[in-house]
Parts: sequence; C-alpha cells; structure tokens
Amino acid sequence: MDEDVSGMSVAPYDGSATEWDELVHDSPGWTHFHQYGWREVMHRAMGHEAPYLAARDGAGRLAGVLPLVRVRSLLFGDYLVSMPFLNYGGPLGSDAAVTALADTAVDLADTYGCKLMELRSRHELPLSLPASHRKVTVTLPLSPGDADAVLASLKSKVRSQVRRPLKAGVEIAFGRDQVEGFYTVFAEHMRDLGTPVLARGWFEAIAATFGDSVWFGCARLDGRPIAGGCGFQWAKEFEMTWASSLWEYSRIAPNMLLYWRFMERAANEGIETFNFGRCTADGGTHRFKMQWGSEDEELWWYHRPADAETHTPSPEEGAYALGPKLWRHLPLPVASWLGPRIVRFIP
Repeated sequence: MDEDVSGMSVAPYDGSATEWDELVHDSPGWTHFHQYGWREVMHRAMGHEAPYLAARDGAGRLAGVLPLVRVRSLLFGDYLVSMPFLNYGGPLGSDAAVTALADTAVDLADTYGCKLMELRSRHELPLSLPASHRKVTVTLPLSPGDADAVLASLKSKVRSQVRRPLKAGVEIAFGRDQVEGFYTVFAEHMRDLGTPVLARGWFEAIAATFGDSVWFGCARLDGRPIAGGCGFQWAKEFEMTWASSLWEYSRIAPNMLLYWRFMERAANEGIETFNFGRCTADGGTHRFKMQWGSEDEELWWYHRPADAETHTPSPEEGAYALGPKLWRHLPLPVASWLGPRIVRFIP
C-alpha cells in the first residue's frame, strides 16, 4: 500500500522511532499513546498487528502519523483502532496529512474487511467521518509546583475522605517495583466487576518501554496491597489510566488517598493538568471523578461505518450482558488466567 491523497504520499511507516516521536511531540493534541513505543507493546504483550501509517509531503518530509492496531477474533470481530485498550489516538500532523491518513485508514479497513475502523481522538479533527461522543475524559487543573494549593482547593468532604485512609495507616509507594502490588489489586477488582483483566505482561511491557513517563502506585495497609493505580505523563499532563481498590476496604476509602498522592506528585513535578481518564457520562465512575472539582472534555471518536450503533464490544450490552454476572463468581486464579486470553480481543 502506497497511496497519494491530497498531495500527500501515505504508506506504512518504515522510519525510525526517533523520527516518529519528533513529529508526535511537535504536533498539537499529541498524547502519550501516539508515541512509537506503543507499537512494540501491542506486538509483544498482545500479539496484534500494528500497521502504523505515515504521510509524507512531495519532498519526502514526514508530515503526519497515524498509529493503528488491528484486533481480530472469531468471537468478537475484526477491528482497526487507534488506539485499542487506551483512551486516545487518531492521526497527527498537518490538516492535509490528517485527512490523507484517515482516508487511507478507511481504505485499509475496507481491504481487511473490518467490522469497525475507529480513531479515538482527544480533539476535533478536520475529517468528514462521523464522530461518537459516547465517552468523555475528565480533567482537573493543578497548581504546578504547589500541591498544597491543590489540596486547599478541594471540597472539605473530599479532603476528609483523603485523610481517612491516612488515619487508618494506609501508605502509598511509587515506582516500577509497585507493578506487582498494583496488579494484585487490579486483577481482583476487575474480577469483582465482572470484567476480564488485562495481562500482567501488558503492564510489565509498558513499564519496560516507557520508563519514568509511566507511574505505578500502590496503597498498602499492614503490608497488604489494597489499592493501585497506573498512569502516564506527557507534556504538562498526567492521566490516571487504570486505578482500582478492594471493595472490602471501601469504608476507609484507600482510593481517595491513592488519587491524591498521584495528584500531589503531579503538582510537585510541575504538571498543569490531572486527567482522570475516560468514562461514560453520569455513571458511578464519572461521579467519582467529578467530586474532585474536575470538568468534562468531549471526546471525538471518529468511525467507519457511519452507523453509530456499531462500536467495540461492551459487556453491558446485548449478548455480552450475561458475561459479567457469571464472571464475578469465578475463582480469582481462574479469572486471572482466563481474562487476559479474552480481553486482548476486546479493544
């Protein structure tokens, strides 16, 4: 495939990671998930084909990039997504490059016979494709360099909830050595929600690939992991991408202290925006995120076909709705073994 669209030559990317990331970091609206390292993570941890695309101008200069991953299975279908399992993606670069890349992605999806092509953009793009707004992201402005000011800006009820686990003796630690504690909580929490869990190898690959830009944090009580989070820092923003806590400790709200410690660290490191990640508006997760005084941001998930009812599988819908009810009753070792073998096909 080598397609000339709107004066741009679009083809599978065959350059260096450095060239790709330089274009990404110079593009408005870039996110952590546009970086080239995710291609290797998708290959290594998920086993998926990643047909990353590049647009070049007449002089051969890189003008735009589009990370794409193909997720296909007999059970769930065939999807071409930017980016699966993550919150953002879509083409970056000049308007002409963005348009050409999206057009080529549509052609590629048609060639593959994909059920859906989806570009999960953080912002509106100059595209003629229809966009879904079924998901929002939730953000909170921080006071860079002044975590005390952030704490003071929170409602008194929220500050009280942050102090509760502190009084109970909960401690938070950060670092790559917290992957194990984080994953122990994450796997149990996902089983209790009735949702297949991502593989531990996914998080280990992320930690190995992205170094200091990925943060793992774990809350412990008497040495036992009871809450954990994993998120990403890019530009002047930090996103808490995955977070969970054990329901049996809900009375002391360890997740409140966990989130606060991530916010505190972000503010003290000069980060301007704390991003709570994507969710469905008006759901329980959304209400949790809004209590911090945060604001919604509309997401632009461009898709083909135009039918808005066609989207990636959701356990709350249709034939999949029975799954969570059954999954919650699985023994944890069974759910932890089986979950990664299923969820890798649910983008």
